Amino acid sequence: MRDIAENLRARQVLDLLPPWLRGPLAAVQAEQGGELYLAGGVVRDLLLGQIPADIDLTVAAGARIWAARLAALTGGALVPLGRKEDAARVVSRGVTVDFSSFREGTHTIAGDLVRRDLTVNALACRIDHIFVRPRPNNDAGMPLIDPTGGRSDLMAGLIRAASVESFISDPLRLVRVFRFAATLGFAVEAATLSLVQRQGSLVRAVAPERIAHELDLIMAVMTPHAVVGLMAECDLLWSLIPELAAGIGMAQPKSHHLDVWGHNLETLRQMERILAAPGVFFPGSGAAMQAAAETVQRQVQLKWSALLHDLGKPATHALRADKGGRITFYNHDQAGARIFDSLALRLRWSNEARERVGCLIAGHMRPFHLANVARTGNLTLRAAIRMIRAAGDDLEGLFLLAMADSLAGRGVERIEGMEEELAGLYCHLERIRAEHVAPVQSAPPLVTGRDLIDKLHLSPGPVFKRILAAVEEARMAGEVSDAEAALRLAQTMAASDTGAAGTNPRG
Repeated sequence: MRDIAENLRARQVLDLLPPWLRGPLAAVQAEQGGELYLAGGVVRDLLLGQIPADIDLTVAAGARIWAARLAALTGGALVPLGRKEDAARVVSRGVTVDFSSFREGTHTIAGDLVRRDLTVNALACRIDHIFVRPRPNNDAGMPLIDPTGGRSDLMAGLIRAASVESFISDPLRLVRVFRFAATLGFAVEAATLSLVQRQGSLVRAVAPERIAHELDLIMAVMTPHAVVGLMAECDLLWSLIPELAAGIGMAQPKSHHLDVWGHNLETLRQMERILAAPGVFFPGSGAAMQAAAETVQRQVQLKWSALLHDLGKPATHALRADKGGRITFYNHDQAGARIFDSLALRLRWSNEARERVGCLIAGHMRPFHLANVARTGNLTLRAAIRMIRAAGDDLEGLFLLAMADSLAGRGVERIEGMEEELAGLYCHLERIRAEHVAPVQSAPPLVTGRDLIDKLHLSPGPVFKRILAAVEEARMAGEVSDAEAALRLAQTMAASDTGAAGTNPRG
């Protein structure tokens, strides 16, 4: 049980309100009159001893008027919130103040609170009296308004719906149950899980970008896999990402010990472990891996790639009679990338996130293929260079994903030492990138598109990209080192490509 105070203290409220904000807020309160409450997440955070991200204020009515007046007095920006709600935001000097009116026609703060999403967010404290002289002393108690038992749930670390109507009022709250469970580290009450299961299909009516935002907040915590698994247990995940449901019960080759869905979830768990201590899994390369996952945004993308990396397996599942009935998923990486792209478009992901995660899914088998070649002793410099060039900025991400994928497969026929092979292969590629690839990429090119036009009399077209890439690769491999040799290679390639689209030697 957590130790949660019965009331807020006046000093907590005063500390929350910057001195430059108190005067204008007091002026608006005196002008508008009526009750003014701290309500919702700000009260929850203060009780938990956390610093609230925003200041959430509730008034009986006229929230947009309050906000407009505060914006005018502070020189802040005014942002209306929602289309139907009487709510608005003021942003001034880096501080965000949100105003809302009592919800759904209620006339009391208690009536407003019971219409909120979760009990831990249905807490309020009246604060208008702190603007009146004489002001209460700093240790004066400011009683909580708690009609749903939110304080008890904070003490117990429990997420509970504020009412049985909560999800009907706003189906996005179905996802917020799990977002707050993840971000607060709380358990979800059994009755609330049952309510989610019964009403989960309502979430399909929610705007996709609102869902995507909540899901990203879940993925941003250190260990989201438990909450994602809980969403699956009560079937909400299948309403949000139905593509994952196709993997339930789908058996895999004996290198795996879990079905496709279980393996996806376990890969997410393993990715969490790796991101927490990359140097443990990539000895000598921990700093490079840490840098590749330095931002929260990048970590979220890596976790998504782990959960979704095998989306293509159900569509490519086959039992090969010519291989003794062996289960195969040929080209599941490419199929998965296509399925993911549709999913990301549906959820209205940003182009950057969609492309980054899509590239990881499409390329997640490359480290394994290259490791298989390296195991035979036949890994050439050319093959290594091509892997590095193909991966681009995603080289570390691909190996982080491959490591998580390998750790998640514990079947009896798994390749022993695969994780050590992957770590060693990355070190090998990193040396090649430093010694062969990076110096060429940072140096002026030996041959340019202008050279192809002026010296080889070629017409611009798609062949230019192929020729210039081939010359660059040959330079990285040490096969050409000067402009003359590079131009000869370009000429040879152009001759072999004559007649292809976009290649028209000019006389």
